[in-house]
Amino acid sequence: MRMAELVGKEIVNINNGARLGVIGESDLTIDVESGAVCSIILPRRNNFINMWVDRQQMVIPWDAIRKIGEEVVIVEMDQGNPIFQRYSY
Repeated sequence: MRMAELVGKEIVNINNGARLGVIGESDLTIDVESGAVCSIILPRRNNFINMWVDRQQMVIPWDAIRKIGEEVVIVEMDQGNPIFQRYSY
């Protein structure tokens, strides 16, 4: 599958039905030796209050993906313990 085929697909968590984001607004981490995708990095949705604060991003491991459909990507994640990382821009 090409990255262009993933762009625009929404990521949905199968555990709670939460919409996590859209792949076109995300980054990928790739293993440089194998070329395999390791994870998808989704930016947190911004609002006016947290616009000036360090942004947090959700890291979705590639092995959490259960199904890639025509319009959505289904992932299985425990959102009670999501993986967030801070990045300063």
